[in-house]
Amino acid sequence: MIQQQVYFLFSIVVSLVLAANSATPPVEIIGNKFFFSDNGTQFLMRGIAYQQNTANATDVSFVDPLADEEACKRDVKYFIELETNVLRIYAINSSLDHSGCMKTFADAGIYIIADLSEPDLSINRDSPEWNLDLYQRYTDVVDEFVKYDNVLGFFAGNEVTNNKSNADASPYVKAAVRDVKKYISDKQYTKIPVGYSSNDDSETRVAIADYFACGSEDERADFFGINMYEWCGDSTFESSGYKDRTEEFKNLLIPIFFSEYGCNSERPRKFTEVGTLFSSEMTDVWSGGIVYMYFEEENDYGLVSVKGNSVSTLGDFSNYVKEIKSVTPSLAKASSGGSSSTLSCPGNSDSTWTAATNLPPTPEKDVCDCLAGTLTCQVDSSVSKKDYGDLFGIVCGKIDCSDISGNGTTGVYGAFSFCSDKDKLSYVLNKYYEENDKAKSACAFDGSATLMSSASSGGSCQTKLSSAMSAASESAPKTTGGSSASGSSSSGSSSSGSSTSTKKSGGNVTVKALSTAEMFAIVTIITSFVGGASLLFV
Repeated sequence: MIQQQVYFLFSIVVSLVLAANSATPPVEIIGNKFFFSDNGTQFLMRGIAYQQNTANATDVSFVDPLADEEACKRDVKYFIELETNVLRIYAINSSLDHSGCMKTFADAGIYIIADLSEPDLSINRDSPEWNLDLYQRYTDVVDEFVKYDNVLGFFAGNEVTNNKSNADASPYVKAAVRDVKKYISDKQYTKIPVGYSSNDDSETRVAIADYFACGSEDERADFFGINMYEWCGDSTFESSGYKDRTEEFKNLLIPIFFSEYGCNSERPRKFTEVGTLFSSEMTDVWSGGIVYMYFEEENDYGLVSVKGNSVSTLGDFSNYVKEIKSVTPSLAKASSGGSSSTLSCPGNSDSTWTAATNLPPTPEKDVCDCLAGTLTCQVDSSVSKKDYGDLFGIVCGKIDCSDISGNGTTGVYGAFSFCSDKDKLSYVLNKYYEENDKAKSACAFDGSATLMSSASSGGSCQTKLSSAMSAASESAPKTTGGSSASGSSSSGSSSSGSSTSTKKSGGNVTVKALSTAEMFAIVTIITSFVGGASLLFV
């Protein structure tokens, strides 16, 4: 027993010593800033976006840069020269081995902030869903990366809502933030913050930041990034728009930073904004930023040109090195941070911001499995997924399909809105069958539907389904506005000025879902997912 106690104490001491000597000690969030947990010094991101454009991929949908150890070893010396402490990765293949790259970067004092989505599995701004497939994708990435000490955080979405017309997609992303945070907590993993990366849209920039920062700690984002391209060439704190943006977000209660920056209207880029970003004018509000990007591509944002194993630095590289090495930021200490305040959520009663504060339900596999097993009339296995849209259009023109849909404006979500397209289609086919007295002809649809003799009516599954229905009914807003909470913005005023961004929007793709009783919305959702969502790194 004494030997076990001695060994246990020795293990703790060793762990503490290793943590103290780590090149990437834990970074924590206190108030609106990041701090090194070992010494309480403010952490400012000196980041680089590190992923080749998906257009360069030939046989796969994207190239995972953290799965190529030799490439990471090739590139790390350039990141060290650039004084980089964060790399942003846009898509991860969770089935690959990342240990080599993660160690290479950890040894160099470099943290990773990674998007949880990937090109074919992301929230679609045009017909948004937060479903089982996405939940599985996001949690798979968490499972793979939680083992590494140099993971700074995860993005639950990138530019999903990119203007006021698709604000209704934001509740789905915020639900993803909520559920990933809970997953990390339930698994008793080391706490890794989860946030969102937004574009810089003049009409929605303040509202969307407030939206992701508002509400309970369980639901709100841990941090907020903006892809910022307002400073082009030689500019100033005032004329670039940086002063206005800083004023707008000075009261935001979570860390905010540039999740991308580096306007390229002039090449080579001068990066004169770096000195201002890391000056006392901005570091009390902003936690640094991530330069877009490492690789030179067709969009002309590269710091280096890579051909095989050969790396050539470009003019942008030289200019950025000069600027980043000259900054001497004044850093806050952890004792000065922290706030117990909460931010009221922006109302969705006007035309600029229409996102409901009521969020979609957490996807539950048991519920969907039960649903599939209790349906007598189901879509026939011979039906191609590309034809689901036509079937939804037919059946949802005849019955109420609200149980399988969601609406991010009203905040009303069907009990089975997170299930697979196949399960949802079978559900509405079976509902039509039952509403037509279970006539055999009501489960035909020209051979697209079939009767299942093995359908179960088990009590436990019926209980799960009834509970899901009740939960959906109880969570629905009691008023038609979809958002009962309203409050001041982080700046106390509306956003002013327009973005001068020159970078094309290149984030996750997302979807607008109307009430599912409406046939058009159902067809839109299904055909969107059949066609596949795409993520462009441009």
